[in-house]
Amino acid sequence: MQRLKPILAPLLWPTVCLIAGLSIQHAGGWQLPWMLVLIGLMVATSFTWRWAIVQSVLLGLCFVALGMWLMQRSEQQAQQRVDREQVETTVLDRVKERALQWREGLLQRYRQVAENDEQYAVLAAMTLGDKSALTKELRNTYSVAGASHILALSGLHLSIIYMLLSMLTLGRRRQMLAQIIVVLGIWAYALLTGLSVSVVRSATMISLYAVFSLGRRRRSPFNLLCFTAMLMLLINPKTLFDIGFQLSFLSVAAILLFMPLFDLFKPKVVRRFPLFNWIWGLMAVSTAAQLGVTPLIAYYFGRFSTYFLLTNLIVVPFATLILYGALVVMVVPAVGTVLARVVQCLNNILSWLSQLPGASIEGLHPSVLQTVLCYVLVLLFYILLRILGSGRLRS
Repeated sequence: MQRLKPILAPLLWPTVCLIAGLSIQHAGGWQLPWMLVLIGLMVATSFTWRWAIVQSVLLGLCFVALGMWLMQRSEQQAQQRVDREQVETTVLDRVKERALQWREGLLQRYRQVAENDEQYAVLAAMTLGDKSALTKELRNTYSVAGASHILALSGLHLSIIYMLLSMLTLGRRRQMLAQIIVVLGIWAYALLTGLSVSVVRSATMISLYAVFSLGRRRRSPFNLLCFTAMLMLLINPKTLFDIGFQLSFLSVAAILLFMPLFDLFKPKVVRRFPLFNWIWGLMAVSTAAQLGVTPLIAYYFGRFSTYFLLTNLIVVPFATLILYGALVVMVVPAVGTVLARVVQCLNNILSWLSQLPGASIEGLHPSVLQTVLCYVLVLLFYILLRILGSGRLRS
């Protein structure tokens, strides 16, 4: 009998506990010797190997204590940097500065080809992560239409770059060299765009995926997501409270959870036609991502875009075309005029969508408790779909 595949994520429990520890310490600010507590818990865990449940609980507490110690140390280091007046420049800072100089040269090229400020602003934000030229009106247009994620570099943008680099590499015969080229290209692009949290998350996941593919190991995307979150939080604990980090990880987690279930309910007529299959897949991804981020967007921004499905059917092909066009402009500047016209077309469509009746629901602003309860409902919806999906497979 065919069954739904289980979610393979042994790192989920440690990740949740680490996040809990970071949050508790950030809220409480306790000045306790958390390192000693962590060592004590690790010693206790080593003596409970015969009792799996007890050991699992103690291991979770170890990660809670680790999170509290990391947040405490991060806050102390931040205070020390403020007290010093000067911060030493690291090698990474110098590399980032050089990359930003190169980005400025590309932005100058965009200014030459753009016919107006809105074209330049969208081009700069969508391809190079520079949102400084976005006006309040333009941001609002994209937000109401449900296309704000296009202006913030994320997994969608790096996935498009990844597919292009994969097509241009040497293929399976030299797989290791091909994956090295792809990973270096991804991180070069991440540096060029300023290493935002969502870009770092995407680049890390792609890098891990490439490493595991070389060893022909079984890959669990959800486990990779958890590992990426842990890695980023261990390096910089305060990343947890970045809105981009929260939205990025919740959207990807929701896609990984819901997409296999949505695929089970795909009508047979959709499977027969590639175009219908592509539209179904795009709508399923959009719906899954929306389930993951809607409560958080309502909490932070007080808005829900009602036409997000229609918007994503439009903006994803446009984003692909614009990103590929931007790469061509680096080599053939004359193509820039055509690229600017494509951006203008996208702006016009989204402006029209944002003016449709009921384009967005405003003034939501749920409390923290209400936001948590919304995610409980999303989890219950996932469980319901999983039960229905299992029944569908049995029948």
